[in-house]
Amino acid sequence: MNTNKLESLWKVGKDFLGVDYPIMGGAMSWISESNLVAAVSNAGAFGVIASGSMDAPLLKDMIIKTKAKTNKPFGVNLIVMNPHLDSLVDVCIEEKTTHVIFAGGFPSVDVITKLKDKNIKTLGFAPNASLGKRLVRNGIDALIIEGSEAGGHIGPVSTSVLVQEVLPTIKEVPVFVAGGIGRGEVLANYLELGAAGVQIGTSLVCATECIAHDNFKQSFIKASARDAQSTQQVDNDFPVIPVRAIVNKGSKDFLDFQKSVIADYKSGSLTKYDAQMKIEHYWVGALRRAVVDGDVENGSLMAGQSVGMVNAVRPSAEIIAELIAQATEYLNK
Repeated sequence: MNTNKLESLWKVGKDFLGVDYPIMGGAMSWISESNLVAAVSNAGAFGVIASGSMDAPLLKDMIIKTKAKTNKPFGVNLIVMNPHLDSLVDVCIEEKTTHVIFAGGFPSVDVITKLKDKNIKTLGFAPNASLGKRLVRNGIDALIIEGSEAGGHIGPVSTSVLVQEVLPTIKEVPVFVAGGIGRGEVLANYLELGAAGVQIGTSLVCATECIAHDNFKQSFIKASARDAQSTQQVDNDFPVIPVRAIVNKGSKDFLDFQKSVIADYKSGSLTKYDAQMKIEHYWVGALRRAVVDGDVENGSLMAGQSVGMVNAVRPSAEIIAELIAQATEYLNK
């Protein structure tokens, strides 16, 4: 199998991440922990720890556990809005983390500089070309553009549009593409268009090494692309943060819950603020209920639209190898 074309196309991404294959694992709360992260890195790709709402001791423990399972590079995803951000950054420095990925906000210049001064490479999510350029000006080392096909919290623009907007205009740093990637042919397409690599999440949920409950994995295997839908809101005055997940009883009940809370507001029994807070708190703990406890009826089944291409539980190395084989075959035609 001739991989020369592929090697040439993703050399920048390989060198930046320090891996054989510039395929990043998405940072998925409760899922992207030491077992899956290490498995992805051991397969030659790039695992990423999801720090979520962790505090410093929890993150330190997770990094140490991951190091015990792999000697390959892996990254740490930090949520910018986490109140423990500064101490989490310090942990990454203490543990000599090679890469930090910022999500959920715009990292400050000071935070970026602090990490870079310790030779830690930084990545940030760019929702459009303009903010991507701002991140580059602020010193970020690489960008990730993630389309609305992705699972979990999503933006409004599809991957295919973001690729056309960002890749031709931002050449100063490597750009990785995420959202809706389920086969190697599309990986190759993005590389041909100038991407340094890709990020996948949904495809790895059913990895053998993933600790997610079997009920959660089986929900992915049974689902089609159209089952992974964005959260719906019933009233423009009560915005809902868009999250893509497999539709289940919980997501249907959420619509009725919104209507009930809004009715209470209109009757005067709730303030608008309290009504909004009740709606926002509906899903608190819901992802854990699904991933850890296996409650796939009422928990949140966060998944990207590529879930329709997930059809079996198999090792991370096999999932990654298949993507590479598909990309290689496509490029050699």
